[in-house]
Amino acid sequence: MQTVEGIPVIARDSPQQRRNGGEASPYRKPLIAGDKTGSPPSRLSLRIAACFWRALQYIGAFLHFLAPPRPPSPDFVRPVRSTLSARNGRFDLQFYLPGGYKSNTRRNKWPVVVNFHGGGFTLGSASDDARFARFVLEKCHAVFASVEYRLAPECPFPTAVDDGADAMLYIIENAAELRIDSRRIATSGFSAGGNIALTAPIRLYELGKTTTVPEHRIVAVATWYPITDYTLSRAERRESALRPEQTLPPTLTDLFDASYLFPPELDLAHPCLSPSRASDEVLREGLPPNVILYTCEWDMLLREGRELAERLEQPQIGKNVFYTMIPGVAHGWDKAPNPVKPPLKSERLYGECCRRLRSIFEDHEPRSIFGQSLKLTPLLHSQRRSHGNDTD
Repeated sequence: MQTVEGIPVIARDSPQQRRNGGEASPYRKPLIAGDKTGSPPSRLSLRIAACFWRALQYIGAFLHFLAPPRPPSPDFVRPVRSTLSARNGRFDLQFYLPGGYKSNTRRNKWPVVVNFHGGGFTLGSASDDARFARFVLEKCHAVFASVEYRLAPECPFPTAVDDGADAMLYIIENAAELRIDSRRIATSGFSAGGNIALTAPIRLYELGKTTTVPEHRIVAVATWYPITDYTLSRAERRESALRPEQTLPPTLTDLFDASYLFPPELDLAHPCLSPSRASDEVLREGLPPNVILYTCEWDMLLREGRELAERLEQPQIGKNVFYTMIPGVAHGWDKAPNPVKPPLKSERLYGECCRRLRSIFEDHEPRSIFGQSLKLTPLLHSQRRSHGNDTD
């Protein structure tokens, strides 16, 4: 039995399935969505399949949440109207509040982590990362805002990214009411959500070229085993994996790709789809100065994540990168549906990530002298790369 995005599935597709992955051609470099998905199935059939897997994912998440300590529930939920997407609608934004937020009403400038759940842009919900939220509340002393972005196939690319940017705009525009410091924002996300954690800031950067965006500062992104390059075929990804039998089965990857990558002429190198294919300028100006990036040793996404981390710290982009490859785990390992205990290593790594986020927030925290606001220049974080030497 294998766990995929928190879902227990029977893994072991045939070698030929692993080689072809359901793509139009396993060795052709995909340039547009049709190259990757072949003749797209009907949107109705995709919706039926997505509903089936969503039901299984719900069961897996329920079991995942049973393990002590139980994760927190959101303190309140705000509906957000879409302003950027061509698809009109609303989505929810779940807010988790740190200790002291309700009692300490004199403090009105809390940092915020805006989070995006995983699930191949097709499954999952904003509450999936509640275990990570607990660490953000306790270790970062920050507000945790989790985005219930709209899912494919009902809402394919770029709806999820547009919703992610809209969520940040909502927080920025309502910062005073929410008692949030709009100059201490971080994004986080897992898998597909890790992609949005990178691409939503890029979407805001691109928006700022054509319209006025309220003053804000995104200081960090924490992205876990993200999808970063859709111009890689699934066959190419599987062949590069250290443990191909531990990668996502084609049944799911085919569903994810066909659901999200639509219409067939969609450019797979779009920077809000494949941040690894964005220009140096877009990455330099569109991403925050600090990038915390985790990959998994047995994941088919390992190579693209590692290569993006290496590129981001090059002088022409100049990000402060904290990269960690987690040994001996597969994609989505931290969402395992174990009702007895949290997944191996997850609590320690969540804590490590959140302590680093807190340090970044503190470097950007406004100070005051005699009641006058004073902004201190942040200290430069030392770059440190970890290559899987972590132990429990």
